[in-house]
Amino acid sequence: MHAPPANASNRGAFGSRMGFILAAAGSAIGLGNIWRFPYTAGENGGGAFVLLYLVFVVALGLPVLLAELSLGRASKSNPVGAFKRFFPQSWWPYVGGLGVLTGFGILAFYVVIAGWSLSYLGRALTGTFDGAFTAEESGALFTSIISDPAETVALAAVFLVLTAGVVRAGVGGGIELASKILMPVFFVLLLVLAGRSLTLDGAEKGIEFLFSPDFSKLSTEGVMSALGQALFSLSLGMGAMITYGSYLPEKENLPVAGAAVAFFDTLIAMLGGLIIFPALFSVGVAPNEGPGLVFVVLPTIFHSLPAGHIFAIAFYALLSIAALTSTISLLEVVVAYFVDERKWTRDKAVAVIVPATFCLAVPSALSQGGVEFFSAFVGEKSFLDTQDILFGNISLSVGALLISLFVGWKWGVKNAIEEMDNFGAGAIWSILIRFACPVAVGAVLITYVIGLF
Repeated sequence: MHAPPANASNRGAFGSRMGFILAAAGSAIGLGNIWRFPYTAGENGGGAFVLLYLVFVVALGLPVLLAELSLGRASKSNPVGAFKRFFPQSWWPYVGGLGVLTGFGILAFYVVIAGWSLSYLGRALTGTFDGAFTAEESGALFTSIISDPAETVALAAVFLVLTAGVVRAGVGGGIELASKILMPVFFVLLLVLAGRSLTLDGAEKGIEFLFSPDFSKLSTEGVMSALGQALFSLSLGMGAMITYGSYLPEKENLPVAGAAVAFFDTLIAMLGGLIIFPALFSVGVAPNEGPGLVFVVLPTIFHSLPAGHIFAIAFYALLSIAALTSTISLLEVVVAYFVDERKWTRDKAVAVIVPATFCLAVPSALSQGGVEFFSAFVGEKSFLDTQDILFGNISLSVGALLISLFVGWKWGVKNAIEEMDNFGAGAIWSILIRFACPVAVGAVLITYVIGLF
């Protein structure tokens, strides 16, 4: 075992295993679980996609998650410091730098989409979705919201301020405390919504769609989509789990904590599907509506559901909480770098990073019709879409690939397994992190790059 860095005691730490699990699960649980997973599953035939996703989470996502956590706890440092701790005179710390940059880039467009969820929550509270709402009316509402410069910029700012307030309060008094409040509320809302959705007439068709595999509906693109969802729904590749792992005390069982995070992340995705698909099938709406599923399709069915007003409020509250727990971890990745490497105070780091993030978020907020220049920024792609491709797909994939190679071959599986208290599945994990994970992440990366052309 390596001695901890000199400033380790001043960085803060999670006070309990449950605090870590809730915070790390909150990082992984986000719009990807409640928004992206259902529409991606819907586009790719349901059950077969879900089955592959579950296999990929266990065989590929969890090994990379454990690699990041072990590297973080062993180094007691941020993503840059983690690589620098073991190989300071090398190019490896730049991999950590890429993770910090990726977290910053994702945060800048993520808060914009998170702001949309706040907008819909406000409209649900005021009864906008209580009456009959046609697909055309719903589409027009969504377009008007995302193309309104004042509303999108203001709500992105609100989300950043909420995020900053939590991160500024530190690891124990901010991130852990907020997670202990937000995550139980999130789970209660989730279970209530899933329970209500499952009691709707025709709900069994939604359950069948989600859990009955039909591999004839699954294309090669669908397989790669399931792989990408499994790998990156866990917040892998940008150093978030390295950062959170660095706050995990030595006494805690790292494999158990990591497995718990992966379990809860996967459970949330499944429950998200159990909320959306039974509701869709109960009113005869097709499940393959794509990214507009949550913001365009669902508003058209709330009035058809018993207690639809409450359902709408609870759903968009759920979406907003999921987004907030993720933006907290995204900001913490960047803040931890400046606190550890630049020796800034946490207050200074938040005070500098949040305005900088807002400046990068504004073009994304204006890119959905608000300003023509940003709406067709690269060809037909908007500024937000470009950021998503650059940071959310390619940069994240490169980071996950290099972290797998670093832990598997450079730092070494022996050191990682020692950090994981020589857990029993170490031999299997070694094979996966050295061979299967790099190949799988590399395949996803190639798919993303090919998709650019």
